[in-house]
Amino acid sequence: MRRLLKPLWIALAAAFLLEAWLWEAMKRVPWQRLRAGAKDLIAPLPPQGTLAVFAIPAVVLLPLKVTVVWLVLKGAWVSAMAVLAFAKLFGLALSAFAFDICRDKLLQLPAFRRTYERVVAARQWAKDLLDPMIAPVRQQLRERLRRIERRATGRRFRFIVRLRSKMRREPSSKVA
Repeated sequence: MRRLLKPLWIALAAAFLLEAWLWEAMKRVPWQRLRAGAKDLIAPLPPQGTLAVFAIPAVVLLPLKVTVVWLVLKGAWVSAMAVLAFAKLFGLALSAFAFDICRDKLLQLPAFRRTYERVVAARQWAKDLLDPMIAPVRQQLRERLRRIERRATGRRFRFIVRLRSKMRREPSSKVA
């Protein structure tokens, strides 16, 4: 039975890590002025009020989810999948933004802190499960990219390399 469940656990771990990677990528979007203004707005709120602010992305996405159901019932599968993908990415960006501005106050709530610690532990579990499988592939990809970077001389490729290095850099103001 364990051998049958292992692919399921691997797929679950991969999906979880993909979601975590997208979450981190969405947090890096440079919205410093908007972030600072939003933090100023929630500063007077108690932690419970901040929890309501953190729930706003779910409410904002509700019409998109209803639209997906409507499109499925209509038989427009491709459109439904496109709206669902957009809703997923948009919701992830909104949630990452909301969590980033609300994190300090949310972690004051004991139940939220426990949930946060469980999610962090689950992320580590997924990373530990998939790292032995992914590490050799990641190393091969890095080697191939280095070889391509050495050979390429085009302006467009240099631009892509610069853009990639900028995306990998940490944001200037990091909240612990």
